[in-house]
Amino acid sequence: MADITHSIVPERSTSANLIVMLLVSVVVGAIVGAILGAASAAPTWLALIAGLCGTLAALFARNTIINRIAGIGLNEFNIPSVVIVYALIASVAGSLAAKEVLDNAATYVSSGVLGAIAALFSAILMAMLMLTYYLNPHCERLNR
Repeated sequence: MADITHSIVPERSTSANLIVMLLVSVVVGAIVGAILGAASAAPTWLALIAGLCGTLAALFARNTIINRIAGIGLNEFNIPSVVIVYALIASVAGSLAAKEVLDNAATYVSSGVLGAIAALFSAILMAMLMLTYYLNPHCERLNR
């Protein structure tokens, strides 16, 4: 009898990874932005901290929810250090880009919206960097 679960649950699910990462990042970024906005943080620091928290939460959620709990994707118990460096780079670049875009696009945005957009931009950049890292054809991780 054929193994049905192999065809139902793919070994890798890039779409599920990206959706979870983006949703978690936006929610965490909005919450952190609202909290820091209530503390009267400067908008640049608010964007940087919200983007970093959203990006790290998305990385943790991707590793925990998708890989360990749902059993979809590569079963990695340790997050590679290069992916953490990618997350830091993405959070700084995405957060500052989001702040500049919102400064040019609107006269006023709430701190929650600034945090959510900063985290969204950061998560998008992190997703692109992670896709580049995980889909490298010369990488030994894919030959399991």
